Amino acid sequence: MESRLSNPADLVPELTEIAAALFKAVGNGSVPRTTMTLMHLRAGQLAGSTYLTVMHTGILRKAGESEERITAVASWRDAPYFTEAERAALALAEAVLTPNPDGERVSDDLYAEVSRHYDDKAIATLTMAIGQVCFFLPVALVGKPVPGVSPATQWRK
Repeated sequence: MESRLSNPADLVPELTEIAAALFKAVGNGSVPRTTMTLMHLRAGQLAGSTYLTVMHTGILRKAGESEERITAVASWRDAPYFTEAERAALALAEAVLTPNPDGERVSDDLYAEVSRHYDDKAIATLTMAIGQVCFFLPVALVGKPVPGVSPATQWRK
């Protein structure tokens, strides 16, 4: 198995700089890394990307997260494994990433809930974390990298 695309960083060298800047921006310490990875896992689930779901599941396992928490991301709304702050972050990510036939995606009520758990810097960081996964989502869906294989070694030659 190999990806459909050659290594995007070889094709567009600026990608490495962009990826590093995004990683640095979301790693500013205002939001726990686990919370952002839970959001990224949910984004991969919503997009139907096996590559992203396998990658973020692996990151969570390496961070010591329980199988119950990892598995329950798909059904986070009624799962007893998440803090209220994590639920707010998951709700924000899901709202941004899914259409709302009844109106705006991020309602005032949702923003107020997120604001109860996070300060302005953390909310900005949460939005950047959503943007980070959205930046790489097209690479995962178009390039179709092989799940579970290191990004550096698996691109088509």
